[in-house]
Amino acid sequence: MKSLETYLRALRASGRKALVPYFVAGVTPHWVQHVEAAVHAGADAIEIGIPFSDPMMDGVVIQEAALRALQAGTTFDSLCTDLAKLSTSVPLVAMTYFNIFHHYGLERSAGKLQSSGMSGAIVPDLPLEEADQWRSACAAHDVANIFLVAPSSPADRISSIAKATEGFCYASARMAVTGKSNNTGEGARVVSEIRAVSDVPTYIGIGISTPEQARAASSVSDGVIVGSALVQIILNGGGADDVESFVGGFRRAIDE
Repeated sequence: MKSLETYLRALRASGRKALVPYFVAGVTPHWVQHVEAAVHAGADAIEIGIPFSDPMMDGVVIQEAALRALQAGTTFDSLCTDLAKLSTSVPLVAMTYFNIFHHYGLERSAGKLQSSGMSGAIVPDLPLEEADQWRSACAAHDVANIFLVAPSSPADRISSIAKATEGFCYASARMAVTGKSNNTGEGARVVSEIRAVSDVPTYIGIGISTPEQARAASSVSDGVIVGSALVQIILNGGGADDVESFVGGFRRAIDE
């Protein structure tokens, strides 16, 4: 079992629901301070978005953040250098698209993630059937491969994904790109179908944009992932204090 999953299973056993904020690396010169603020406010893990020019899973907010980061010169190497400045003990999970790792080299990429303190990776455009080489590269570097289950996934595919995922299973609440939503979508149903075939920690993401939605989603899952609403605050010029306030509001709601 990868160290990320060991950590997250222990977190669940303690009775705590996981809060996982998402950041786009390099979107501002101070993005690492934003991450530290989120951890200080009660985040249990951090999702680090590695900017890519064609982020097909992401909506306009994260697309804009990725564009700003790329225009600022952010690369896989540069963000890993930035992470060396990060002072935190919670797990870091990379989220990006397969082109980044394919271009950099699979074995080299997995080693880079590990040496930069990242213990998991979400690669939404890499299907399970084509992931063997990447999974093999990650196996040597204790990098957990995290797969997504969509609301449209049939039972046999849910079973395959739930058995293959490491660390946690990402339960997509809706058939949509990332972004704000007025409700928690189909997250509860997706989690139920994953739990029918696996006891892996399962987190709901895609559209969780308010503390109330986070509370509702965490009541039927092991945790929540919050992305676009937080990234929008940063795009609007918010600093570390704003990030800490935002994440703290979600933490309090989940703990109620």
